[in-house]
Amino acid sequence: MIDYKAPYFQLFNALSDAISALKAQNFGQASDILIQAQQMAEESVISQPKNHAS
Repeated sequence: MIDYKAPYFQLFNALSDAISALKAQNFGQASDILIQAQQMAEESVISQPKNHAS
């Protein structure tokens, strides 16, 4: 079974950081934060062992 808890928290924290960057009108930083968070979450999910016994 794939664990979505860690990637969820990674994304949540990154969203908080991106919102702060947007409030400061730092759009490039916000974009970079979101892209990096998406890549980290994807890698975290796809690197988990697959369990076919579900």
